[in-house]
Amino acid sequence: MFDWGWDNARALIGIFVIFLIAWGISEKRDRFPVKTVIGAVGLQFIFALLLFGVPKLFGKSSLFGDSGEPNIVIQMLEDATRAGTSFVYGYLGNNEAFPVEDAGFVAPIFVFQILPLLIVVASLSAMLWHWGILRAITRGFAYIFAKTMGLGGATSLAVSANIFMGMTEAPVLVKPYLKGMSRSEIFILMTTGFATIAGSVLVIYVSFLEGVIANPLSQLLTASFMAAPAAVALALVIVPEMTEFSKRAHEPDFKYESTMDAFSRGATDGLAIVMNITTMLIAALAILHLGNSILGHLPLQPNGEELSIQRILGWIFSPLMWLIGVPWEEAQKAGSLMGVKTVLTEFIAFSDLGNVPTEELSERSRIITAHAICGFANFGSIGILIGGLSIVEPARRDVFLSLAWKTLLAGTLATCLSGAVVGFLPEALFVT
Repeated sequence: MFDWGWDNARALIGIFVIFLIAWGISEKRDRFPVKTVIGAVGLQFIFALLLFGVPKLFGKSSLFGDSGEPNIVIQMLEDATRAGTSFVYGYLGNNEAFPVEDAGFVAPIFVFQILPLLIVVASLSAMLWHWGILRAITRGFAYIFAKTMGLGGATSLAVSANIFMGMTEAPVLVKPYLKGMSRSEIFILMTTGFATIAGSVLVIYVSFLEGVIANPLSQLLTASFMAAPAAVALALVIVPEMTEFSKRAHEPDFKYESTMDAFSRGATDGLAIVMNITTMLIAALAILHLGNSILGHLPLQPNGEELSIQRILGWIFSPLMWLIGVPWEEAQKAGSLMGVKTVLTEFIAFSDLGNVPTEELSERSRIITAHAICGFANFGSIGILIGGLSIVEPARRDVFLSLAWKTLLAGTLATCLSGAVVGFLPEALFVT
């Protein structure tokens, strides 16, 4: 039933190599958290098997829908968003403008039709938190992380919140405790923020991958779940905990004043995210185009193909993608996407992944790559994370800055670890 071969076995080697890299830059190599690492990797396998393996026993492809069928939740959110954008923006917001010749469809206007989905999801998430639904789910995950990896209450809550919220929103939950958190706890918080993605942008990435990989909502939710324990383990390998459990910060209680407060603050936060993404995309795509234009005019063009930033990044990251299970002949393309995500943003990487021809990446490689790029670990996010944390707790800014580049590496390794776990498991678990 399940095919399994060298590509899968090599991913297991990749898991060991990822932790070896983390141990190599550890601040105290003699404090390797063996139990935490085993627990974290075990949780990753459990999440993957629960969300994909168990549903197959009941004839379903995954916990969140069947392969090949548009997800009803995503469709409802997109339709609801279009109802609002068409009223506010008129024909610009209802997908009736600017048909593309010979394409057979109408191209959506990104800033008016795609990004507003963030505002809707951010507002809805805030209300679900206020009503206690999202809070209960988050605390359930916090309990699991506290018991399996020994995290303090505040840290475990922030880690679990990062699965559903953004890297700058989750720290707000533990704002009263940031001042007393140990350096290791702060690093866990930062690394988890880089290794996971917010529920608001996750919905957009799912729309990019509809029809490209099987069950994209399940894939990306699983990726976010799996990356959280991976981030904790890698953070504790790189910056081991030296503070006794009893002296660490414990669970706070973050509240909205009312449903209307949650609705309005969520929508406002969503708008801020939209403006940030819009600004970053304009700058990132412009720099990418400029860089490729310069490289394209250089006299040396390997193999007669035009040199580009994507090709260079592909050469750099292809060994890593090969290690986590991508076949070598596809590692260049997967490495390019991983590089784009790291140097630019995961937004561009997911958009590019959705447009990769089938002959360049198999579905298995697409799924592994989707898990590996499913996080905020990129150069631009360093400024966003440090800025957001410094506003929440300015007294710890020096600590945030000292951990910035280690956070980028740890967050990248965490998402690659998730990709390696997926690469180790049989392909049929995720695609049929």
